[in-house]
Amino acid sequence: MAALELWGGPECTVNRTHDGYADQIRLSGHHERDGDLDLFAELGLSAVRYPILWERVAPGDPATPDWSWSDQRLRGLHDRGIRPIAGLVHHGSGPAYTNLLDNGFAPGLGRFAGQVAERYPWIDDWTPINEPLTTARFSALYGHWYPHHRDERSFWRAMLNQIDGTRAAMCAIRRINPAARLIQTDDLGRTQATTPLAEQAAFDNLRRWIGWDLLFGRVTRAHPMWDRIDGFGLGDRLRAIADDPCPPDVIGVNHYLTSDRFLDHRLHHYPPHTHGGNGRAAYADIEALRVLDPAPPGLGGALREAWQRYGVPLAITEVHNGCTREEQLRWAAEIWDQAVMLRAEGVDIIAVTAWALFGSHGWNTLLTAPGVYEAGVYDVTTGTPRATALAALWRGLPHDAPRHPVATAPGWWQRPDRLLYPQAAHATLSQPGNVAPLLICGATGTLGQAFARACAARGIAHVVTGRDTLDLENGHSIAAALDLHRPWAVINATGWVRVDEAEAAEAACHRINATGAIAIAQACAARSIGCLAFSSDLVFDGQGSRAYVETDAVAPLNAYGRSKAAMEAACADLPGVLVARTAAFFSPHDTHNFAVAVVDTLDRGQCFIAAEDWVVTPTFVPALVDAALDLLIDGADGIWHLAGDEAVSWADFARRIAAACGYDTRLIDGVRGDTLGWPAARPAQAALASARGAAAGTLSAGIEHFARDNRARAGRAKAA
Repeated sequence: MAALELWGGPECTVNRTHDGYADQIRLSGHHERDGDLDLFAELGLSAVRYPILWERVAPGDPATPDWSWSDQRLRGLHDRGIRPIAGLVHHGSGPAYTNLLDNGFAPGLGRFAGQVAERYPWIDDWTPINEPLTTARFSALYGHWYPHHRDERSFWRAMLNQIDGTRAAMCAIRRINPAARLIQTDDLGRTQATTPLAEQAAFDNLRRWIGWDLLFGRVTRAHPMWDRIDGFGLGDRLRAIADDPCPPDVIGVNHYLTSDRFLDHRLHHYPPHTHGGNGRAAYADIEALRVLDPAPPGLGGALREAWQRYGVPLAITEVHNGCTREEQLRWAAEIWDQAVMLRAEGVDIIAVTAWALFGSHGWNTLLTAPGVYEAGVYDVTTGTPRATALAALWRGLPHDAPRHPVATAPGWWQRPDRLLYPQAAHATLSQPGNVAPLLICGATGTLGQAFARACAARGIAHVVTGRDTLDLENGHSIAAALDLHRPWAVINATGWVRVDEAEAAEAACHRINATGAIAIAQACAARSIGCLAFSSDLVFDGQGSRAYVETDAVAPLNAYGRSKAAMEAACADLPGVLVARTAAFFSPHDTHNFAVAVVDTLDRGQCFIAAEDWVVTPTFVPALVDAALDLLIDGADGIWHLAGDEAVSWADFARRIAAACGYDTRLIDGVRGDTLGWPAARPAQAALASARGAAAGTLSAGIEHFARDNRARAGRAKAA
């Protein structure tokens, strides 16, 4: 058996809705960046699933295709020794002159495939249509995508049109290149259910194979799905496909943590958004991992079933997890390890594919509306790809290279907290005893406690220290703690936080915020240990007319700001040291922050006074912590601005907190900042923005979260 190959692929969906087309290649910026091909080569990819999409090449007139982009990119892949796996339709319905329910879809795709093969006769691997079953469901059964039908007959027509389109495409391609291989992908999971829904689960588990079964010519009168499809008047089409099949040379399995499903008739156990039905029975449709114990067989089970059913080589053609960075690492490593294990059992798995190389946009809305961006192997938030920790992992997997310490811990899908709706007892998974921890300095502070909570939730092994065990003003204490715990990184969540008191005690503030912080950063750099330190918007003087970015010059107005600026300057050239500038913390878990002060004051029926003319960027602590952890895992260094996405005055921030928590906003008294009588000068305009990455969450979401937790806390207090 040949060596297991590493493939890759940028998310390349071009899907159509009533609002028009959404092109992931343009959304990620890959369309404009020639240098991305060098990144493919640096990852060590032997092949790339690459788009030569019908909608992009011939959007208006099939007789006048535009090959300019494809010519350049395919030549670049060839020059770098990377094999393209050509994709022609990816979750699409074709150009505007056709659609999945059009009788001209299949012959039209066949003609286009012939044009592509004539231009690139050297391409051997092809996926004419990605995930035809998923696309038919989303376009013609659920109505999410064009042509937005919601009936089973339309679903089967869309399915057969895609199968006929694949057959026509491969026929045209093989007239030019007889050795061309069909690599046919689809999402593959398994459905389980409560007893009253056993029939629906059985149907789902038959339907999941239908695309491959059709291409292999297996859907004859003996097939259990024949009568159902024939009942929609499609029997002649089934016979034509069975008489002239197009068996895949490789089965491409796409499996996500949401692929295995559980159907439950007991709707009251589950939230309304999970409720659905089949016209005969109502049921909740849940990710099986969230409800079944023991867990479903997952990707390993899907691959074994596919191998037993078809006996042709398999490839894992999408590996992606839209989650925090350490969970992305764990999923990728687990899939690679499963592939290696199954190959040892005799299952012919030829490749594993690092998917969504540049992340994806809008899958949280199923591509029906603008949505969130999920980073992939590279983060393209700024338009320039930044390698995440996934890049190093994927490069190293084929060579059994050491993995990031956080990648060796169990993923959420392996931990007890995966069960949102527990059905049975479950065993506790412990952290591996030899995993290097994350060391968090600052056991009692807002940030230290927030990082400890986040690490516990994300399954990151960690140690939290107080001043009694790690004193930043004592070099021997720092060295002893680092040598004892041998962490992979250190978070310095300590610090002098009393801005006004620092005016009368600047030396003491400097010792903690600068001297001590510099000492631990230097000790970490000397040991090649990552280090995260925190700075502030108070390093700026507020004289600018726009939000400050990382490269702007500092000019602090007060003692606290000077201590942070001194720390930044000393850490600037230290390898592996990440400095996060942030501002205006608020959190439901800490009683000493602005938002809590607003609520407490208004709860007493008193007015709350806040500066109307001082602008800040409020930052929700849980979002800050998650963003900082991802960057630390990625090995990011230098100065980063990690703050919310909106610049507002302190008074407007207070009004939004008040409104969200149900208080009268007229109780917020906006005044000039210089009338507050604070000893430390503040910059009037201290808004932060980033030229290096995304904001640390949105202000609206943070306030909503804060208000929800505040209501829950008030309810608990009332009940007590």
